[in-house]
Formats: sequence, C-alpha cells, structure tokens
Amino acid sequence: MNPPRRWIADEHLERLREMGRIARGDILKMTTLAASGHPGGSMSSIDIYLALFSFARVRPKDPCWPARDRIVISHGHTSPGVYAALGRLGFFDIDEAIATFRLAGSRFEGHVERCVPGVEWSTGNLGQGLSAGCGFAVAGRVRGMDYHVFVAMSDAEQAKGQVAEARRFAHKYGFSNITVIVDYNERQISGKTYEVMPVNIKEGYASDSWRVVETDGHDFKALRSALNEAVTDGSPTVVIARTVMGKGVSFMEGNEEYHGRPLKIDEYKKAIQELGVEDDLDKYRELRNRFASELKDSSRRKTYESCSETVVLKPGLPRTYGAGSHVETRQAFGNALIDIAEAQGVEKPLIAVFDCDLAESVRTMEFAKKFPHNFFQAGVQEHTTATIAGAASIQGVVSFFVDFGVFGVDETYNQHRLNDINHTNLKVVVTHCGLNVGEDGKTHHCIDYVGVFRNLYGFRIIVPADANQTDRATRFIASTPGNFLLAVGRSRLPIITDEAGREVFAGNYVFKYGTADVLRTGGDAAIFTMGSIAHKAVSAWERLRDMGVNVMVVNVSSPLEVDEKVLEEAAKTGRIITYEDHNVKTGLGASVSQAVAERGYSVRIKRLGITEYGSSGAFEDLYRMAGLDEDSLVEAVMKLVRS
Repeated sequence: MNPPRRWIADEHLERLREMGRIARGDILKMTTLAASGHPGGSMSSIDIYLALFSFARVRPKDPCWPARDRIVISHGHTSPGVYAALGRLGFFDIDEAIATFRLAGSRFEGHVERCVPGVEWSTGNLGQGLSAGCGFAVAGRVRGMDYHVFVAMSDAEQAKGQVAEARRFAHKYGFSNITVIVDYNERQISGKTYEVMPVNIKEGYASDSWRVVETDGHDFKALRSALNEAVTDGSPTVVIARTVMGKGVSFMEGNEEYHGRPLKIDEYKKAIQELGVEDDLDKYRELRNRFASELKDSSRRKTYESCSETVVLKPGLPRTYGAGSHVETRQAFGNALIDIAEAQGVEKPLIAVFDCDLAESVRTMEFAKKFPHNFFQAGVQEHTTATIAGAASIQGVVSFFVDFGVFGVDETYNQHRLNDINHTNLKVVVTHCGLNVGEDGKTHHCIDYVGVFRNLYGFRIIVPADANQTDRATRFIASTPGNFLLAVGRSRLPIITDEAGREVFAGNYVFKYGTADVLRTGGDAAIFTMGSIAHKAVSAWERLRDMGVNVMVVNVSSPLEVDEKVLEEAAKTGRIITYEDHNVKTGLGASVSQAVAERGYSVRIKRLGITEYGSSGAFEDLYRMAGLDEDSLVEAVMKLVRS
C-alpha cells in the first residue's frame, strides 16, 4: 500500500481553524491546572502543530508506522501545544493530557517526551532539534527509506551555534527531505528577540544554502502551501511562520510575560470566555486527583513504549595481536570497525560512523574509504554531531560517534545527556584519553572520562587494557543494544600476557561487561588498574615479586561495575591500591572505594591517579611527574605493605 500524499484537503482547513480555538482552551486548562507551564509559546505554535501533523504522512492510530514522516519538536517547552494538537487529532485521549499535565508519574511532562504517541524525540534543551532531525535523515539514507523529516523550532533558539552546525550538515549531505518550521513570534523569556539577541534567521539559513519560505503561521491555507512547497523543492527548506505569542486571547497576545507563566484563575476565566470554549476545569481537577491517587501506587503505573528501532550488528571474527608487539588501541578499534561492517555481508550495512575532522587520528579513515555510504564527516562541529549520532541510533542503525576524549566526552556532555534521556543505541568511542596523550598538553588530556559519564544513568563505560581487549570490546558494543563509552589512549601499548607469555585477551577470551580480569595473583596486596597503564601494573608485579612481595593485579575494564567476586578476593589481602591514568577523585579509585565501603570490607586503600592538569611532554615523563610510573607504583605498594 502506497503511503498517502502529504496534503490537507480544503474541507479540512475549516475544521483545523475550529480545532485551533478548542486547542487553545486545552492549553490554558492544562497549564492552569498544573499551575505551571508555557502557555504563550504553545498558543503561537498550536496552528503550526495542527497543520504539520495533518499534512505529514503519519497515522494517529499507528504512531510507530515505519514509513511515517518524522516530526521533531525542538522547543519542547511548548508541550501543552503539542499535546493539545496530538490529542485533538486522535493520537491519544486529550482528557488524560489535560488532567495529568506535569503531574508526577504522568507521561505528559513539562517538556515533550518520546513516550507520548507522536513525539519522536524528547527535547527541552533548546537548539538540538535540528541536529536530531539530521540524525533521522542519516538513518533514512543508510536504510534506503523515503520519509520526510520536519523540525518545529522557536525563533529564539536560532541564536544557538548548534543550529548553524546542523544547517551546514544538512546542506553538505543534500538532505532535501528536511524541513524546518520556525515559530517566529519575536518573543522570548527576557523580552523581544531582536533586543535580547538579534539573529537574522532568514539570511542565516540562506547563507547555508537553504531555501527560505515565509508565511503566516496562523493561516492554515498559507501553512499548507508553504509546507507543500518545502517538501517538493528539492533542497533543505526553512519555513519562517510569523505568529503572535498568546494568539487568541487579547491580553496575552504579544506579551512575553506569558512565555512561562500560567494564568491566574481570574485570568483563566476571562481567557476561556474570550475563546468561547467550555470552562470545565473542575472536571479536570477531579480527574487529576484520581490520576494522582493511582500514580502514587507504583504497581499501577503504566510503562509507555517509544518508537525505537534498535538493531545489533554481527561482531565478526576477532583479531589477535601477538605477544611482544606494541599496538595502538585506537588502531585496534579502527580495524575491528571495518571487520564488523564487512561481517554484515551487505554492501550497505546498518551502521553509521560520525567523525569531526579527526578520521586519521581516531583511525576511522580506512572505514571511510571502504564504506563511504556509512561515513559522515561533520568537520569541527562536535555538538551537532553528538546529537545527530544519537538520534540516528534510534532509527534502525548502530551509530558510532568517534572523537578525542576532550571533545567526545567533555565538550558534548549536554548532548549525550539528552541522548541518554532518549534511550539511544549510541556507541561513543573516544581516543586520546589520559596523560597518555602526551605532547598535546593539558587542553587535550581527557582525564575525567569516567567521572563525567558516570553521571549518565544509561551509559556503560569500557576502558580496555590493550589492543586485543579493545578489539573484543568493540565487537561487544556493536552487538549489544544500549549506550556505551569506549575510552582508549593514543600511544602504542604492549600486549598483555599471562605468566607463561600467552596473550591474556585472546584465544577463548570473551569480553563480558562488568567482569574484572585477574592478570596476576598474590596475597600481600591488590592493585586495581585499567586502560593504558595496566601493563605497568604487570611490570610492577614482577619487580615486587623479586622483592619478596606478592600482589594481585586486577584489570577493571568496566570501571562503573566492580566485579564483586574479584573484589571479595582482593579484600582478603587487606590492602588495595587503585592505579589509573585518570582524575584520582572520580575514576576507578572512586568506584573501588565506594564498593569496599558499601560491603563493609576492612581494607586499607591507596589511590594513585592524576591530581592536577598535566603539561606537554612525552607521556612517560608525564606519568613520572604525576607519580604514575612503575617506580612510584612499586614504592606505594611497599609503603602500604610495610605499614
């Protein structure tokens, strides 16, 4: 069955006008009842929403229809308008939205959430919606699907740099299936947009080679014409829809006071009378009280589904790097990435790799050559790329966002937080982590990757110890749903072997998240380590053994999940040293100390890690200056054992 064409029938236009009047009443009811929310912008956007969801190829009774157009609401604070439009168009019961708006436990939150039918992307942080739309377009291209992406935005958020980044990305990749609709009401929280921060929206889009269409955002016939022009013109298009904040209620119109302030009861009654809609607030108040009572009982709370399309990739056969060799972990990742793509057995696998002008350094260059259809170069635009990668990952592709640690972790934390909220299937791979970066200096030493991402509830963190473990960890994250951070260094590292000289992370070894690796045994103390300096802990073990001290060496590749069995065994020694190329306050040492305290073990703990920003120089010298060289580790163990 062919999807219906995008159009609004003439006979439906008058129905939309009437629906707009009623929906404005819905907006005022839900915000007044909740005593919070954003009525002003919702009332300027409501006609846009009604027109957009009527024009686009969507099915209210089948909101996850695979062939549907994707609609992103970037200015998520206009959720009352979104809920009113979707409810009136049949996506769900409008009474539930009005009665439970901003009620604890309700799906109708203060900013739009993906658990609401018709909402594709949870938003609230302004400026990220167009990036998410680009991500949907990327996924459509990789999958060979013909859907249009609409992104509704506010005028004030056009001042954000991420919007310009996304515009350029859309133009570069020729996404003619993206249409932006800007609610141009010229008002924001602090006043008139042209006074708060002047932005030439029209020229901004035009300068990035977008087509610009201007229209009346409260005229449904004009909106229909503008949308039709946008989807048939063969280029990314922005529709600038001139609107009035608070449209429909005289004392609210053009008044930014109502951007984020609900009406007082007397104002509400006056507004409802002016709109000519029924004042049934008491009915909704009773419904709200009933819902509130039900939501207090966690067993009665509903679990709402979103329209995610999650895929996993075949891992392919692992590579083994031989004992005695020194291999960059970033190169092991790059090699594994190619293997994974080839293992899918198709010319265009369901994988998207995103780079920010660092392909050679992060070792994705060869992937780009072999799979150009799956590689997206965004230039020095980390913020939009992080969001694009996240959004693409919920549309049936596996996304790899590959970058230096300081950019892929620190600079884009806010974007990954929103990705996490959206339950993405994103694989963030960051190279150049720790003092191991060396000569690039403190601005490029990512020394807080575990500490930063431990704040994100849905991300799992992996810090492999050598090329073999990196290879297997890369294949693991590709074939496992969910968000991952894989963090590696820059330099060549020796392959870690057992006492017999065999590669530890080869042969029958299978990477398992949360499982620690006992590299060496001993009963006098235990060294917990990870990443680029794990091999130094093994070397220290040999020196300590020659000094008559036998220590246990544990590699923790999953620093947020301390292996309980291994920890229990290590605790029997009575002494634990954590040893990491990371901020000593927030990394492995913090995880181990917390685990020990929670289990009540009687253990003395010494944490070795980075205590200040490093300088520029050879990484071995930086390790020595930071007290992370082998001599310092041996000395710390001896002091702990002798005390």
